[in-house]
Amino acid sequence: MIKTILYKSFTILLTCLVLFSTVSFTVEKHFCGDVLVDVSVFVEADKCEMEALEILQKKTCCKDEISVVEGQDELKFSSFDDLNFEQQQFLATFAYSYINLFEGLPNQIIPHKDYSPPNLVTDIQLLNDTFLI
Repeated sequence: MIKTILYKSFTILLTCLVLFSTVSFTVEKHFCGDVLVDVSVFVEADKCEMEALEILQKKTCCKDEISVVEGQDELKFSSFDDLNFEQQQFLATFAYSYINLFEGLPNQIIPHKDYSPPNLVTDIQLLNDTFLI
């Protein structure tokens, strides 16, 4: 039981690692002066009310910081030709044996399929009082 729990938790950990290493996202922060107003992930951060007044007065007290977390975008793809001869031979043999594993057995001929047993007139075991225990 503990083995299956460890196996499943390790599998989930590895899938999350692969997922989060390949996903990229942006974190946007909006500051009004030195005060953090809004933080958002994947979308644009909400602006404060001072932003509209700054456009009219041409002063800048608000600023936006954008942090981009880059994921891994170059994954290694291997082909069958990149493997050495022993590895290619093993994979080809494994695939051939796995495919042939599920082939059906040939139909076997049953010689006594149409044979009907003789009719019993009396039960011989009951007549001789011999019973299997």
